[in-house]
Amino acid sequence: MAVDVDRLVGEVLATEEGRADPYSRYEAVRSTAPVHRSSESGAWYLTRYVDCKNVLHDPRFGRGTEFGGDHFGGLGGTDAARRRQELTSGARNMLFADPPDHTSLRGLVSRAFTPRRVETLRTTIVALVEPLLDAMADVGTVDVLDALAFPLPVAVIGELIGVPPDDRPAFRSLVRDSTAMIEALPAPGALERAEHAMVTMADYFGKLVEQRRAEPADDLLSAMIAVEDAGDRLSIDELVATAILLFGAGFETTTNLIGNGLFSLLRHPAQLDRLRTDPTLIPAAVEEMLRYESPVQLDARLALESAEVAGHSVDRGTLVITFLGAANRDPEVFTAPDRFDIGRANNHPLSFGWGIHHCLGTHLARAEGQIVLDRLLDRFSSIELEGPEPHWRPSVTLRGLEHLCVEVTPR
Repeated sequence: MAVDVDRLVGEVLATEEGRADPYSRYEAVRSTAPVHRSSESGAWYLTRYVDCKNVLHDPRFGRGTEFGGDHFGGLGGTDAARRRQELTSGARNMLFADPPDHTSLRGLVSRAFTPRRVETLRTTIVALVEPLLDAMADVGTVDVLDALAFPLPVAVIGELIGVPPDDRPAFRSLVRDSTAMIEALPAPGALERAEHAMVTMADYFGKLVEQRRAEPADDLLSAMIAVEDAGDRLSIDELVATAILLFGAGFETTTNLIGNGLFSLLRHPAQLDRLRTDPTLIPAAVEEMLRYESPVQLDARLALESAEVAGHSVDRGTLVITFLGAANRDPEVFTAPDRFDIGRANNHPLSFGWGIHHCLGTHLARAEGQIVLDRLLDRFSSIELEGPEPHWRPSVTLRGLEHLCVEVTPR
């Protein structure tokens, strides 16, 4: 039976039904047209693991700043393309940059954002999670996203970057609004809200940078201000844009990792019992959470020159969308990919991307996920879903739940 790939992808990108169940649609596309050029948009859709990984690693594919700045190649119409371009053209950060700018920016930031600095946060993460679990124990029935999955990552990244505790809660709505700029088909009005959010955050971090210039502290922002390599250093615009990127990415995706991952465990109680019996599986369980319900479902590239993908010719300037959520369930790579298995071996999902844009905070996100799982299972003898089936947020690039209500029983 013929499969209408454009319709299936459109459902994933733009409908509540498609967001609730993208995986059956991914499978239908991958099994019939794993490398597909849309007759509607002209974009290429990739759903196999090897093709996605190859394109993300290939220097012939990038953000396409030389083509005017819209990293989605005009997908969603001219108005959306124009607004995305306006939002990203002045964003001097790694996310929207190609080499050599990306190489310089990432190199300078990496000198401040070291694995050692992240590793020292482990004790901080444990100290931050305990009072949140105390509060959950006191009330019994909670929305995990409000009680734990948001406040913990925002506190961790706030401590790392140097955002004062009283200022952090306001960023939840600001960061969430700003993510519309990385959505392929943003909802009506979403890009206008993203613009307002970016202006507000730029103003805040601009003032915070000036404070740290005058009075350096033991935080990542002060370290980025101080770092210098062969006479090169981050400009004020680059500092502000990088601080916004690191702060937002530092909790938005980790919030979804915790929420999506716990939801997966609760829907598979045998796996939850298995994890309680054998806590040494926690690192493997976090990898499986990342694979099974990836917080990032797609990543877009533009062909910087004409290239070939799995035998198909891709013209220069053409949009290529790698569906990471589909790649993570490719049966050629993952045995029984629709099975949630916390003991899965050789599990290497593409959830953090690949290539030069591989997530800089990978180790921090994994550490938070592992510590949260360990402390939750140690603290509560039972965790059960409460209320109606949770709904997925109206976004695709970043996949997360609106709410996750549970009832917890302390030990």
